[in-house]
Amino acid sequence: MHQQLVLTVLLIALPLNTFAFTEQVSSSEWVNDLSPIDTDFWNYDRAAHLLERAGFGGLPEEIEKLAIMTPREAVRHFVYFGNISNSHLPSFDHSGIHDAGLEPFPASRQATTELAKKTGEALGIKAKPLGNRRLQPIVNKFFYWLRASMLETNRVAYWWANRMLSSTHPLEEKMALFWHGHFAASENKIRDYRKLLNQLNVFYEEGTGNFRSLMIAVAKDPGMLSFLDAGINVRGAPNENFAREIMELFTMGVGQYTENDIREAARAFTGWNYNDLNFVFNENQHDRGVKKFLGQEGDFDGVDIINVILEQPVTANYLAGKIYRYFVRQDLDPKVQEQLGKLLRDGDYEIKPFLEMIFMSRDFYSRPSVGTQIKSPVQLAISTFRKLGSEKVPGIPDFNQITASLGQHLFWPPTVAGWAHGRSWITPGLLLERGNFIRSVLFPEINFVSLDRFNGNFEIRRVADKIAQGYDISAATMPETGQIVSESNMLADRDEDFNTRYGSFRGWQMAIQKVKPIPRHTVEISLSSMIQEAGSENTKQVVDYFIQRFMRVPPNQQRQQQFVEFLNKELGTTNIKRAATYLEAPLRLLLHLIMSEPAYQLG
Repeated sequence: MHQQLVLTVLLIALPLNTFAFTEQVSSSEWVNDLSPIDTDFWNYDRAAHLLERAGFGGLPEEIEKLAIMTPREAVRHFVYFGNISNSHLPSFDHSGIHDAGLEPFPASRQATTELAKKTGEALGIKAKPLGNRRLQPIVNKFFYWLRASMLETNRVAYWWANRMLSSTHPLEEKMALFWHGHFAASENKIRDYRKLLNQLNVFYEEGTGNFRSLMIAVAKDPGMLSFLDAGINVRGAPNENFAREIMELFTMGVGQYTENDIREAARAFTGWNYNDLNFVFNENQHDRGVKKFLGQEGDFDGVDIINVILEQPVTANYLAGKIYRYFVRQDLDPKVQEQLGKLLRDGDYEIKPFLEMIFMSRDFYSRPSVGTQIKSPVQLAISTFRKLGSEKVPGIPDFNQITASLGQHLFWPPTVAGWAHGRSWITPGLLLERGNFIRSVLFPEINFVSLDRFNGNFEIRRVADKIAQGYDISAATMPETGQIVSESNMLADRDEDFNTRYGSFRGWQMAIQKVKPIPRHTVEISLSSMIQEAGSENTKQVVDYFIQRFMRVPPNQQRQQQFVEFLNKELGTTNIKRAATYLEAPLRLLLHLIMSEPAYQLG
């Protein structure tokens, strides 16, 4: 614990710009200056900063290509990526777990069995007319879909991580990640990986286009409609969930509207619903009455409400400020936020020109902005893999488990507000976990067992063990109360319509049989080849190269010398050629030390 606290003090107690590069990288005179950077000030370090923020970092040769461009050429290369081929990226490979009988999927197990009792069928399965556990196959399928969708969602997250790693449109991925946190929707409520995948595709299609188009597309997205309870938003009984969130979280921010505005907006969205993966408008459920919203009056529908919201200056200010904090820095002068909002509003909410302006601005390259952003778990993982030169996200360690342990599990945001950012990513425990992540990449666990292929629920595993030992369903699923179960109770259990514990267990079995496994491979790298190709001849040159390649915020000279001394001791020499036959393990130990530095968390 003492070590954790020391590491955290290094990162948290000091101002983040304590770690910043020297004057050649950034200037305090540029703070809050949105005018474009001059070509004379463009260099390798500023190109690296652009690559770090507009993407996920990169290799030295990628930075060098940007550095020889003009700043505008480099920025436009990121922002206007439409003509750059991305055809090498594969489409998501579905496991084929869904069938039409699952739709519409009931809200709960109880709703499923009640439907089956009432109609004789649910989830595409007919109830047995007679016999023991008549509804068991239906209950099994209910739990199957919950488990299968969860496993497939993790596969979508893994697929997305590979896109972030190898896409030629890194800004497209970075913006999709931004919108995923902005329009947060979670698998644990939507319970359909297809809706989450479709929502991600909306972010790809609209995420760097026009915000109005994006907002309407999200408002009509079945995933968001499911997540915010559109199905119960009907004329005469409007549900306020979506109307509240669209103003509070998506467009205006807290305190910019009244409770009456929420009620009137909810009326405008009545009838907006979905059928499986399609948006539907139920005319008979829509309130055609006059609404009074944000000082305007009319027979508004959902699109009208979005248009009125976008007319408000506070909307552009809120959105511009959030984008700025994501790409530049958390500290934002209110006057600059108003200036940014005006630029976004005057640009008709077009995202690309707004991003171009940010990435061209002197403020983006100013001292408080460079090397001061704490990387999110996803950004940390992807940037690490990129800088290692990995061509695919490893299965060992598991990307989803790693990022979840660090606080950011894709498609599982903690709340409707998404993830907090900045210093919230760092606690003593989380900082230590970040070091453990690096260790597991460089020194993969031999006894790795993927949690995505078995359930961590003790109760279900106990049932599985007992069935494997020959117990019948009733005995295997009987709660372990420490009391002797009477024969009459055992018989009564055998006469039930279904057994929930067995259904949960059987659902896992069926899901694991159907869902394709995530590939399990380690990061394929050779640090020995890396430093030899870089021309490093002695241990100091190795340390210098690793720091330049992997860190945007270099350690002080004393710490760098400690790294050199560590490598000297591990190799028994300062000469790299002399140690060539046993170089790899010491290099990995050294890189683990470097990447465990608190400053490695900064980009």
